[in-house]
Amino acid sequence: MSRHKARRRRSPNLLDLPGLWLNHHLQSAIATLGRLMRTPLPTWMTIAVIGISLALPAALYVVTENLRTMAGGWDQAAAISLFLRHEIDDAAAARIAEELRSRPELAQVHLISREQALNEFRALGGFEEALSQLQSNPLPAVLALYPDGAHSTAARLEALQTELLTLPEVDFARMDTLWVQRFQAILDLAQRAVLLLGALLGVGVLLIVGNTIRLEILNRRIEIEIMELVGATGGFIRRPFLYAGAWYGLLGALTAWLLVSISVLLLQQPVSRLATLYRSEFPLSGLGPLAMLVVLLGSVLFSLIGSWIAVNRHLRDAGPA
Repeated sequence: MSRHKARRRRSPNLLDLPGLWLNHHLQSAIATLGRLMRTPLPTWMTIAVIGISLALPAALYVVTENLRTMAGGWDQAAAISLFLRHEIDDAAAARIAEELRSRPELAQVHLISREQALNEFRALGGFEEALSQLQSNPLPAVLALYPDGAHSTAARLEALQTELLTLPEVDFARMDTLWVQRFQAILDLAQRAVLLLGALLGVGVLLIVGNTIRLEILNRRIEIEIMELVGATGGFIRRPFLYAGAWYGLLGALTAWLLVSISVLLLQQPVSRLATLYRSEFPLSGLGPLAMLVVLLGSVLFSLIGSWIAVNRHLRDAGPA
């Protein structure tokens, strides 16, 4: 009787089923990875192809995001620069600036006096000898205009610039942010193209993994037939191939991240040297956590779909399991 009770206590109950299910899947995933590592050359060649396919759109995404960050610094420039006539002194320029500050469409008006403009020009370097020959300051006073958010569109800025050019104290005006807005539009278009390219190459990953799994099924055809003869279900036969596809997708995404990270490190020094020439700093950024998660999940998802299609096609052609 005690032996029978002990046997009953050792038998699994409903509470043990989730743990047994997870343990079985974990063993299947590890066994599948071990099988892949026993053929390292074809495995890593497939992973390399997937990694390169994913690295291309990921690298283009990194480029567009770094350019967008750079353009974000350019947005700090004034929207419109008003160059006053040379005969307008700083006191008159200050009065004009005060009048413009009362306009509701302008959030900020910054006055750059003639002396400040000359000092900024002198700070650029390389013009010391020419500046020493000047008898007087040839630079005019400048008003830097920053519109509020509702008036920062290109059409309203152009209308504002046309209106301000009618002021008798204004010599000419320059719109500083219009080209930045055009550059941002180009970046938006490039980002859409990157997403489209990523989707197309994701389909390529699906085809690569599907074909690889199909070859694996052909190599294990006899083993699969034996499992079908002893009553293995379709899920049992399908499981190791799905895990193989998941491993391909996971390792391919990590390879893509490694390639992009190495590329960023290699480009950081020349980019820093170029930024130094413009007296600024610009650290390159790689794939962020969110972008890396998208690449990882997308790669695994497309790989699983490719594996599923390949295995289901075999099971359908072989008849019911």
